[in-house]
Amino acid sequence: MADAAVAGHEVFQGLDCHRLTLPCGDTVLVALQGAHVLSWVSQGRERLYLSPANLWDGQSAIRGGVPVCFPQFNQRGTLPKHGFARNMAWKVDDAAQVSEAVASGDAAHIGLTLSTNPDTLAIWQQAFVAQLRVALTPGQLTITLTVNNTEAKNASNSDLHFTGALHTYLAVDDIDLTELRGLGGRPEWDAVADVHGLADEVLYFDGEFDRVYVASAQPLQLQDGSANLQIEQSPSWSESVVWNPGESKCATLIDMPAHGFARMLCVEAAQVFEPITVPAGGQWVGWQRLTVS
Repeated sequence: MADAAVAGHEVFQGLDCHRLTLPCGDTVLVALQGAHVLSWVSQGRERLYLSPANLWDGQSAIRGGVPVCFPQFNQRGTLPKHGFARNMAWKVDDAAQVSEAVASGDAAHIGLTLSTNPDTLAIWQQAFVAQLRVALTPGQLTITLTVNNTEAKNASNSDLHFTGALHTYLAVDDIDLTELRGLGGRPEWDAVADVHGLADEVLYFDGEFDRVYVASAQPLQLQDGSANLQIEQSPSWSESVVWNPGESKCATLIDMPAHGFARMLCVEAAQVFEPITVPAGGQWVGWQRLTVS
């Protein structure tokens, strides 16, 4: 086993990717398409769900891992569903160099950038630079999205408005035995039944589950049998989304196997209802952190 973290290029399912590997064996795999985290292995276990039914054509959105939804959440606007960032090629910063923290052999990161280009301007008249930083330490993965508004300050309509999410698909052994804690008492919108209420202390999953919560300042705890994962997000994300398609809806998703729903749960750091506003020359930063507990 290496004494220091390693960063390397590889091809996965025909996609250009970069892998970070720590001496402890933890790894993360990031595709240039969408700056998409495809895999996070920690303590010998894959922590993210990646659908085996993906098209892998380099253009279609990838089901699973951590899609970056930007600059639109779902279909709440005029852009393609969940925006365009997850479908486009991002560029690697600094040749995917391993971070300086690797001097102690226990950390690595990679940064990727998407900026205004003819393809984005064709559907969104906004000057921007989006950056994604994927940081790996033993037992922990932190994903940080930074949005810069590069419009000229004297331009008309120079503010940048966006919604979005880090649409994280967590791997579970059995959704029927999975519990999520930490949202108890938080305002909740059940998108399936279209009703508002307050979250239960413990969330269980039986059938289609699609709910938006006012984010908690406290970490969430995902219990999957004997495995536990702590989920945190920055206060700059207003909401948390919890989603599982259930058996019936899963059967309608062409990029999911019939029983894929039983092996995943999305817990997302999100901005759903009210757009974030970034003034010309301004910057917004939001992150999600996953910790094996």
